[in-house]
Amino acid sequence: MDDMVGELRPRTRDFPSSASYALTVAELLALPSLAESTLVAGERGLANVVRRVNVIEVPDILPWVKQNELLLTTGFPLRHADSGRPFGAGALVELVEGLAERGAAALGVKEGRYFGDVPAAMIEAADRLGLPLFLIRRDVGFDEVISEVFTHLVDRQAWALDIADRMHRALTSIVLEGGDLPQIADEVATLFEASVLICTPDGRVQATAGADADLAALEEMPLFDPSGRLLTERLHEGLQPVPGDDTHRIAVAPIIAGGTDHGLIVAVAEAQRLGPVTMQSLERAATVVALAVIKKLAVSAVESKFRGDFLRDVLNGATESPEQIIEYCAQLDWDVNRRMVVIVAQLDEIAEAAVSNSVKPAVSGRLPQERLTAAWQQVVRRRDRRAPVVGFSNEVVTLMPAEPGTEHEVVDDLIASVAGDKGGGRNSFGAGVSRVIDSVADIPRAYDQARKAVMVGRRMSGNGSVAHFDSLGVHRLLSLVTDAAELQAFASEVLGSLAGDDADALDLRQTLQALLDTNCNVAETARVLHFHYNTLRYRIGKLESIVGPFTTDPILRLDVALALRVAEMKGL
Repeated sequence: MDDMVGELRPRTRDFPSSASYALTVAELLALPSLAESTLVAGERGLANVVRRVNVIEVPDILPWVKQNELLLTTGFPLRHADSGRPFGAGALVELVEGLAERGAAALGVKEGRYFGDVPAAMIEAADRLGLPLFLIRRDVGFDEVISEVFTHLVDRQAWALDIADRMHRALTSIVLEGGDLPQIADEVATLFEASVLICTPDGRVQATAGADADLAALEEMPLFDPSGRLLTERLHEGLQPVPGDDTHRIAVAPIIAGGTDHGLIVAVAEAQRLGPVTMQSLERAATVVALAVIKKLAVSAVESKFRGDFLRDVLNGATESPEQIIEYCAQLDWDVNRRMVVIVAQLDEIAEAAVSNSVKPAVSGRLPQERLTAAWQQVVRRRDRRAPVVGFSNEVVTLMPAEPGTEHEVVDDLIASVAGDKGGGRNSFGAGVSRVIDSVADIPRAYDQARKAVMVGRRMSGNGSVAHFDSLGVHRLLSLVTDAAELQAFASEVLGSLAGDDADALDLRQTLQALLDTNCNVAETARVLHFHYNTLRYRIGKLESIVGPFTTDPILRLDVALALRVAEMKGL
């Protein structure tokens, strides 16, 4: 996503600055019909949102009160029906508490006619609960208030829809003119004066935009792991606060097309700048981003097909001379004329399915594979733009430059970045690494080494393993035995009861391995295991009664050593 398509044109921001189409109580009291009203209590609740209006006609109004509702009354319903006298202060306090509990926005009472002085207890309760209580001039009709409030709300909602529609058209125009994610992010950042980020479902950042100061502040927020991946698992759709920062808010909208999750578009700005309008517009922007992502995926799919077909021929040794390979790779913007290692990464889930010959649904298996490929491509591109990375149906192959002695550091850095906090689609994967090669003619051999390493590594250490071919040792030979049952039978025949998984068997196997590691030096083994000499002698006798005289028979000792290696292997 780093390549910019099309020319970025400077744009001026012509949208209103308000981030919300809601009406607050403070704004309500500025309307013409309520401009001369008197606020008597609840000043702390002036930021309460008003979404609807209702008139109190009966004393028992509480069951019908709705969230964010402005309530108006002449004061008559607040009098005892039988006596015509006002409610006592206690009843009025209960009314205020009930309104606050149900989330009412404010209470407006027409002054003078039916309601005398506001009781001090009622004022205290409204102040305590932050429920604005104001007196309306007696010559103001409720129909005027209701009409103005509804007109204002409708106008603001129409304004919000207009903003979203205008932005949608502007972003669609960018895509149709050949623009890409950086231009879309820049447009949204300009319109809302926010930092904007577009990322993959697992948090790989595809584009960022905003003022330098805003982007610097965004990078300092606790939203990224050390590899630069956005911690999407800590975010949810909609508006939310920034962790540890009371001055900013985050707006998050998913990028979805055809039922497929393509990532997130995230806006970060000062709290007052982000509200329902921003969220509604961001959701519109997400649909345009999905269009741009699908367009890029379609182009990438064609390019990847040619790249993948060629690299597969190189890996299988079915191409022309090394000079022709180097020249063609240069045309694909790859540099293979240097020392490299071949890295093969396989999703553990897909590998296990292949071993068991189970069939995985396309959506379940293919999408994680595509995410793993995208993660490897992005991580490798940041380190070396000319290193080949291609995803196949069940593996990702990377030809990474490395010098002898540095391959472990290079590979560990790559894998830590791809797998950071379960990145790459948050699916476990294993990796195999070849020896360092000096010539493209050695690529097929290195590819075979890497594939063998990932298979043996998974057997030795289970899922998520990283194995280097040079570190496989005798396991390279054991991996050639494809019949797992035959390996298990060999281990059971040689080790007898020691092949089990119970605590006693594991303990004795540890002693047996320590003896083999010290060439059956009893004194050295006792020191390593912190055993008394006589205790170890007793254990040796017990071991020989199970597996035979391994301390004196070198052939049996070799069989025991191999059987112990088989017992260590996973997935048999």
